[in-house]
Amino acid sequence: MGCISSKQSKHTPGYEDPVLLASQTSFTVSEVEALYDLFKKLSFSIIKDGLIHKEEFQLALFRNSSKKNLFADRIFSLFDAKRNGAIGFGDFVRALSVFHPSTPVYEKAAFAFRLYDLRHTGSIERVELKEMVLALLSESELELSEDIVEAIVDNTFKQADLNGDGKIDEDEWKEFVTQNPAILKNMTLPYLLDITMTFPSFVMHSETNDTDIII
Repeated sequence: MGCISSKQSKHTPGYEDPVLLASQTSFTVSEVEALYDLFKKLSFSIIKDGLIHKEEFQLALFRNSSKKNLFADRIFSLFDAKRNGAIGFGDFVRALSVFHPSTPVYEKAAFAFRLYDLRHTGSIERVELKEMVLALLSESELELSEDIVEAIVDNTFKQADLNGDGKIDEDEWKEFVTQNPAILKNMTLPYLLDITMTFPSFVMHSETNDTDIII
């Protein structure tokens, strides 16, 4: 019994069995085990309690633990499934799995929809879309004029708001991304097929086409 207890004590809070997590995600058991090494590195980077807090999450994604950004807040919120202000290992793996190349498009679309539904109303409103576009531009270090940003939002609503009620519901969003698959290209991180100790970056780079800024 003593040996078992000693072994278990090495795990971080919220640790879940890699075999179970592999069965629930797009990762293999060996990939989940590699992610655990990465998770431990991140969860002890600042607070050192075996959980990933927002400061550690932002440091890993954006190399800055204190910079305020809506995009970072939304990503953290969706990873923090238990809504307790910290990410455990199981939630980390399940959320990251959405970005795996093998994950079905419908799961990526659903995640992106929740990312943009800032007020949790079950629809994406124009102001929410604009806020997220501006946040993504900021993190990507892209500078677009107000007119171009408005054009991106206008074009999106023209295509996606099928019933013309001024908001995009989940069914309209699914149809929109089906017709415009490039919108979800940032929901796939190819290097998750070869996991290393470098945290995957969600920040889009300057070569991204302006019209594809929407996830």
